[in-house]
Amino acid sequence: MTITIATSNLNGIRAAKRKGIDAWARDNAPDVWCMQEVRAPQVELDPILDGFARDYVDAGRLSDTSGLARMNEVCRVKGRAGVGLVTDLEVTDRRFGLPGLTEDVDSGRWIETDVVTPQGYTITVACVYVHAGMAEDETKMAQKFRFLDAMGPRLEQLRDEAARGGRQAVLCGDFNIAHTPLDIKNAKGNVKHAGFLPAERAYVDRWIDDYEFVDVLRDLAGEMQGPYTWWSQRGRAFDNNVGWRIDYQFATPELAETARGFVIDKAPSYDARWSDHAPLTVTYDV
Repeated sequence: MTITIATSNLNGIRAAKRKGIDAWARDNAPDVWCMQEVRAPQVELDPILDGFARDYVDAGRLSDTSGLARMNEVCRVKGRAGVGLVTDLEVTDRRFGLPGLTEDVDSGRWIETDVVTPQGYTITVACVYVHAGMAEDETKMAQKFRFLDAMGPRLEQLRDEAARGGRQAVLCGDFNIAHTPLDIKNAKGNVKHAGFLPAERAYVDRWIDDYEFVDVLRDLAGEMQGPYTWWSQRGRAFDNNVGWRIDYQFATPELAETARGFVIDKAPSYDARWSDHAPLTVTYDV
């Protein structure tokens, strides 16, 4: 029996709601759905998450709305970041934030939940939104690198837990880094831009080489150009598929081995999008 785990940057949950995200929720209803850039206060977010629960009922996944667990963290900087997660699996624990990060701008960027699969295995799912950064803005880049540095010890803990036969883990989210030239349409023109700086890409190298996390989509797709998950709102980037792959699922090795396929649900047209990102869904046979 398989489970589906999806990750999607919403580019504002209220805007996504107006643009039809509920139809996607009803059509897909993933077992775990990680969301980034929610960018809404709690009082407005709660009814939208409740609406997703009704979408799961309409999809036939749940008998009533109480079966969908909902969790989120709002960024303390108004209008920034914010992460959320819903799941129809049993939840045994929830954790919020990374140790050592106390700045308001670092909030609403990391939540974890431990869920039980239908086969009885407990896995950790982390929903992650890394700072975008801006190469010409030292403050913003310092914020991004500070967050990436704070991720390291937690990834090491998750790796060691999995290696000891404990919980496997998967990190899902918008990491705002294109790892290699395969992950960006115009690599040569972006080597000095945030998201493709060598110093940023080195963190992904470390996650894979030192912490032994697997880039699940790349492992499944092989050495092909793309597939991309984000397209600039400018020009005709979406229509011409001039994109970046910055949304990932990084899994511990044993969990990664159970991945059976992926879907990047790119909208059929620019006007049909509810975000500038496309959802990435991976099917696991845990």
